[in-house]
Amino acid sequence: MKPHSAASRAPRGHWLFTPAGMSLLVSRRGLAAALVLLAMTFSVAIGSLTVGTPTLAPAEVVTAVLGAGDPFNVFMLQELRLPRLLAGLLSGAALGVGGCLLQTLARNRLATPGIIGIDDGATAFAVASIVAIPTSLAPPMLALLGAATAAALAFGLGGGGSRGYRFIVVGIAVGALFGALTNFMLARTSIDAANLAYPWTVGSLNARSPSTVVVLAICLALCLPVAKLLGRRLQLLRFSDAVAIGLGTNVRRTRLAILVVTVLLTATAVAVAGPVGLISLVAPEVARHLTGHRGVPVINSALSGALLMTAADWVGRTAFAPVEIPVGVITAIVGGPYLLWILLREPRTPGT
Repeated sequence: MKPHSAASRAPRGHWLFTPAGMSLLVSRRGLAAALVLLAMTFSVAIGSLTVGTPTLAPAEVVTAVLGAGDPFNVFMLQELRLPRLLAGLLSGAALGVGGCLLQTLARNRLATPGIIGIDDGATAFAVASIVAIPTSLAPPMLALLGAATAAALAFGLGGGGSRGYRFIVVGIAVGALFGALTNFMLARTSIDAANLAYPWTVGSLNARSPSTVVVLAICLALCLPVAKLLGRRLQLLRFSDAVAIGLGTNVRRTRLAILVVTVLLTATAVAVAGPVGLISLVAPEVARHLTGHRGVPVINSALSGALLMTAADWVGRTAFAPVEIPVGVITAIVGGPYLLWILLREPRTPGT
C-alpha cells in the first residue's frame, strides 16, 4: 500500500492511500504523534518493569518474563509487575477513549466520565456488592450496571449530552449522589469490609484480578474500532443537530452508540483500576495538542491515557518506597491543577 500518486488529491498535511480501491486519509502530524506516544509508553513500561525494590537489569527482566532465571525475579515480574503494567495500560487507554468521545459529544472539555458521574456510579455499585448487598455477581458486573445507571441519568436529565454546561451540571449532581451513597455504605459497614472496598474508592492497580483485566482487554479490543468509526461521525456533531442531520447523520443513534461505548469502556476500566477519572480529562487534551486539534483523536487519546496511567502508577509505586501511593492520588495531584486551569481560564470559543 503506497501513497496515491496524485499527491494533489490529498489535503495538506495528509497522506492519501488507496488500498484495494478504497481511500484512506492519514494525518502526518497525527501519525507522528502516535509514534511519539508509543515510544514514550514503551520507555515507561520498561522503566516500570525494571525500577523498584529490587531494581533489575533489562536482561534480567526479559529472562524473568520468559520464566527463566532467579525464581524470585520470575515471581516478581510475572505475578506482580507485569500484570500491574498490563492493567495500567489497558485501563488508561479505555479511560482516554471514553473521555475523548464524551468531550467531543458534549462540545466541552469537562464532559468526561469522571466529571459527569459515570465513575461514581460504577464505584458505588461495586462497593455495594462488597459491603451492602453481597450478591453472586462480581464487583465488575455491578460496576457496569452502576456506570450505565449514572450515564442514563446524566444523559436523560442533561438533554442527551448536547446541551453543554447543563449536561455537566446534571452529571456533577449525579456523581455527588452516588459519591454520597458510597460514603454512607462505607460508614455503616464493618472495618474489614470497608478495607476490602477501599481500593474501589481511590483508584489503585495493586493486586488486580487477572480475570477482570482479561475482560477489559476484550472490551477495549471490541470498542476501540467502533470508537474510531464513531469519531468520524462525531466531527459532524460538532455542528448543530440540524446541520448534522442535513449531512446524513442519524444524531440520536450516534449519541446512543457513543453512550454505550463510553459506559462499557469506563465501567471495565473502573472495575480494574477504580475511579481514576482525571485520566479521561487530561489524556484527550494531550492527544489534541499533539495532533493539532484535527478531527477526533481516538487512537492518540488511548495512547495518552495508557502513558499517563502507567507513569502515574510507576511514580506512586517507587517515589516514596516502601510506602505506596495509589495511582488515583498521583493523577489527582497532577490533574487537579489542570482542572482548575480549565475552569478559570478565558474560553477561546463558545462551549469549550
